[in-house]
Amino acid sequence: MSGTARITRHRPGGKAASATGSKRACRRMKRKHIHMTMFMAVLTVEFSLHGNDNLKAKRRVANSLKQKTRNKFNVAIAEAGTENSLSRLRLAVVSISNSEGHLRSRMDKCALMMEAVCPEEMVDSQVEIYAAD
Repeated sequence: MSGTARITRHRPGGKAASATGSKRACRRMKRKHIHMTMFMAVLTVEFSLHGNDNLKAKRRVANSLKQKTRNKFNVAIAEAGTENSLSRLRLAVVSISNSEGHLRSRMDKCALMMEAVCPEEMVDSQVEIYAAD
């Protein structure tokens, strides 16, 4: 089957009746719609890169942090706003979930891991959580 839902009802006589595409089956499926709130968390982390004199060294630190964070937490991560500075590195980490508590916990663990793994000094860490209906 490709792309169509197949609903089977059992009749009292033992025969099964298929309701693929019927209006009644569609109405029944619509009644089961559950309202769910989605949450999006944005973690912004800023590092001070002491003694960094070239872009290659900054990229090495950034790529290492991004790869380790992606592998451990399955989040989206990118450099945000400090592309032209050699002494600063700001990373934005984004994740979505239907549980605000789960997101907050994940972002806190992510910030702690980044601070522990990175040899550079963490200057700032900030978590923002948005809700969408």
